[in-house]
Amino acid sequence: MVEPLVWQIGTLRARHEETPRVTTFTLSLPAWRPHRAGQHYDVRLTAEDGYQAQRSYSIASPPSRSGEIDLGIERIDDGEVSAYFHQVLVEGDLVEVRGPIGGYFVWEPADGGPLLLIGGGSGVVPLMAMLRERATANGGIPTTLLNSSRTIDEVIYRQELDVLASSADGPHVVQTLTREQPSGWTGYGRRIDEPMLAEVLAGSHADPLVYICGPTLLVEAAATALTNLGVAPARIRTERFGPTT
Repeated sequence: MVEPLVWQIGTLRARHEETPRVTTFTLSLPAWRPHRAGQHYDVRLTAEDGYQAQRSYSIASPPSRSGEIDLGIERIDDGEVSAYFHQVLVEGDLVEVRGPIGGYFVWEPADGGPLLLIGGGSGVVPLMAMLRERATANGGIPTTLLNSSRTIDEVIYRQELDVLASSADGPHVVQTLTREQPSGWTGYGRRIDEPMLAEVLAGSHADPLVYICGPTLLVEAAATALTNLGVAPARIRTERFGPTT
């Protein structure tokens, strides 16, 4: 019998700035339990007067890493919880969390592939958990990541993605920058659209299992375009969040 999820107190073990607006927060958990790539944790802050604010954040770390989790958190200008993480929390501080949560937008090596992962902005966070788990499984599952960011400096996990893509059986990583492209840029320079997806599909394995995560408009546009291109809706899983990219 699976024990019900309860709130627990995690300890901030480390924080790592991924981009000017996105930071990875590593929390050690006294009641850690295995998660599936794509799941998330709820975070709850309680003020001295009893006021509470709660948000959900995707897990970036692979399930094979035990005892702790990485949460990828984007700083939202008027966000209560994200601002607290970015501006207040320091190593050793305590955080109330509950998870892992979610059973639809998840992947594990036994699910197979080929995989087509599509992310927008911080939507790449749960996809990174999938890529990291794929790497630890040494399964060589054919995988393509199409990642959309505003600028090169806002590409989350850019260096790690480059390393993964350069390995012998690494994923094929395709980047698109929607707002500004550096000199010599060879990737795409626009929002994800049907012609782009047609090109990505043509360079990928047939009949992929698709995971799309990002702002609602990006997710809906990509899912619609993929079905227009012949991908079966049953092969497409989506996760949406509020405006970012």
